[in-house]
Amino acid sequence: MPEHTDTHIGERMREIRKRRGMTQRELATSSGVSLSLVRKLEQGEYTDTRMETARRFAHALRVPTGRLLRRDADPADSATADRWALVRAALLAPPADRLDEEPTTAGVAAGLSDAEPLFEALDLLGLAALLPPLLRDADALTGTDSRTRDLQGRVLRLAAWLLTQTRQYEAAALAIDRALDVSADRLDATATVNTHCWLLLRTGRLAEARALATRWADDTEPRMSRATPAELAGWGWMLLRTAGAAVRDNRPGEAADALRLARSAAVAVGHEEIAGADRLRTFGPTTVAQHRIEHASVVDRPDQVLTLAAHMPHGTITGSNRGRHLLDVANAHARMRHYGDAIEVLHRARSEQPAWFPHQRYARDILGHVIGRRRTLTADMRTLADAVGMPA
Repeated sequence: MPEHTDTHIGERMREIRKRRGMTQRELATSSGVSLSLVRKLEQGEYTDTRMETARRFAHALRVPTGRLLRRDADPADSATADRWALVRAALLAPPADRLDEEPTTAGVAAGLSDAEPLFEALDLLGLAALLPPLLRDADALTGTDSRTRDLQGRVLRLAAWLLTQTRQYEAAALAIDRALDVSADRLDATATVNTHCWLLLRTGRLAEARALATRWADDTEPRMSRATPAELAGWGWMLLRTAGAAVRDNRPGEAADALRLARSAAVAVGHEEIAGADRLRTFGPTTVAQHRIEHASVVDRPDQVLTLAAHMPHGTITGSNRGRHLLDVANAHARMRHYGDAIEVLHRARSEQPAWFPHQRYARDILGHVIGRRRTLTADMRTLADAVGMPA
C-alpha cells in the first residue's frame, strides 16, 4: 500500500485538471493510470482508489496528494466491527469501582507476554479475545509508578495498533489519547505518537501526519554521542513517519532527507532493537531498509523495489512488517510483468501470515492486476482469490 485510504477524489481531480488545461487522456498519460479509471473516478462511478494511485494523479497535476484525498476513511466492515465489539466496549467502559479480583502489575505484564506470540503471528481473532480483559485489568491498576504506567500505555498502544490495522479509526484514536494520558515518560509518549502518525497516514491525513511527526522528531532529536538505543529508536520512528507522509504527499526531497537521518539513527543503534519490551517500538537498520523499499513502491519504482529487496536481510522482520514487505515485492513483480513471481510471493505472504493476509486490500489489488491479464486462472490464482475474498 502500500497503505490504502478511501477517497472521493473525482470532483477535485476534475476541477484541478481543468485548471491545468489538461484533458482526461493527458492526465491518464502523465500519471500512468488508465483512461478508463480517470473517467470512472471523475464521473463518480468509482469513489475510492489506492493512495498510490492518488499520489500519481497528484504528481501529474503538481499538487500535494492530500489535496485530493477525503479526510475521513470508511469504517471497518460489519463483520470486523462485530468481532471487535468487546474491545471497543472495554475501551469505553467507565472505571470500575472494584473488581472481584484486583489486578496486579505482574498479572498485566503476564497478559502482555501472552499476547506476544499472537502479535507475532498476527492472530487477530486471538488478540480480539485477549484484549478486553487485559484492557480492563490495566485500567484498574491503582499504582502511579512508572512501571504501572508503562504497562497501561503498552496495553493501550497495542489496542490502538490493532484497531488501526482493522480500520476502526475512531476507537483507535480513543486508545491513543488514553495512552498519551498515562505515558510514563517522553519516550513512552513518542511510541504512542508513532501509532497516531500511522493512523493519520492510513486515513489520508498526510499533512497532519507530516506536521506531527516532524514536530516530535525535532523535539526528541538526541545527542548522538550520548543517545541510548531507545532514544535513537524513538527519534528514528518519528523520522520514518515524516518520510512516509512526505513521500506520499509528493515531497520527495523532504522524504529523502528524513529517511537519511533515520538511517543514521539506525546505524548508531547497530541492530534491530526492541525498545524496552515493546515490540511496536522495534527499530534498526532492517526497519529503515524496509521503509526505503516501501518508498520505492509508493513512487512506482518496481525495479528499485526488487533491487533493494534482493539485499534485504532474511528473517529479520516479522509480523505485519514482514507481510507488508512481501506485498511490496509481489506488487513490484506484477508491475514488471513477472506474474509467476508475483503469485509465488503472494502465496508466501499468505503462508506466513494466514490470519492477516485475507484482510489486505493491497493483496487483492495485486492479484486483480495479475488476473486481469490472464484469460484463464491457475489453481494457485483461484486459491489466492478465495483467500482475499475476490468475487467468483
